[in-house]
Amino acid sequence: MAYTINNLKDNSNVVIKEQLGGFTVIEYKEDLSSTTLLEAQTNFFMSKSNMRNKQLMIELSNSEVMLSAGAMQYMIGNIEMTSGVKGVGGLMRNIVSSAVTGTTAIKPLYKGTGTILLETTYKYLWLIDVDNDHIVIDDGMFLACESTLDIAVTARKNASSAVLGGEGLFNLSAKGKGILALEAPIPSEEAVVIELQNDVLKVDGNFALMWSNSLDFTVEKSGKTRMGSAASGEGLVNVYRGTGMVWLAPLIQYKNSLFQANPTS
Repeated sequence: MAYTINNLKDNSNVVIKEQLGGFTVIEYKEDLSSTTLLEAQTNFFMSKSNMRNKQLMIELSNSEVMLSAGAMQYMIGNIEMTSGVKGVGGLMRNIVSSAVTGTTAIKPLYKGTGTILLETTYKYLWLIDVDNDHIVIDDGMFLACESTLDIAVTARKNASSAVLGGEGLFNLSAKGKGILALEAPIPSEEAVVIELQNDVLKVDGNFALMWSNSLDFTVEKSGKTRMGSAASGEGLVNVYRGTGMVWLAPLIQYKNSLFQANPTS
């Protein structure tokens, strides 16, 4: 039986993973479209590895959202799409922003009443309620947000440290109040959230997915002396200092090192 967009949530092959405001993350239990043995084998092993197609559904009620360019799959209702760019100056700022953050220059706005379905993905979809906060997002994670949030480019406070830390000089940030949807490499329950209260977090690697803009980021030697750093085997570490939060993906570091050690596996 086929399902209309209005009762998609009742589809027996669909699981509602998370819902926040008009944003809903749906997950398909299995891929039912296999037509060859190879496709069937691939789908079987992907399902056993918890690799399932996910999709973000956004329901608008006389409201407006911003999407990553090319993210929309289909929509129904009285919805208008605009480029979200104000004049030539706005386009130039977006082009510069895309060049330094690795994101698309145009982030279209969708306004009206209806339902939008975004492209399916095997990555994990996070819904975050940004409540009068300012958070920095790792490159490539932005998917969608309510237009009440200000999405802008944030420069590192310490350029030399950013280069040494492997985090880049610029990142997108979300400021204000509204719902933010991210496409992440890990499920949200696998993330480790560190809350700092005038404290210091030292991280050996660039596996921070998000962090509060209020934190100062630097790259420092793990020990007080070169000899101490060499003895610890850590060398340079990324340091987040101040009051705020950091979301870490520690298993990403392990997976990366595992595949580098076994490139053919």
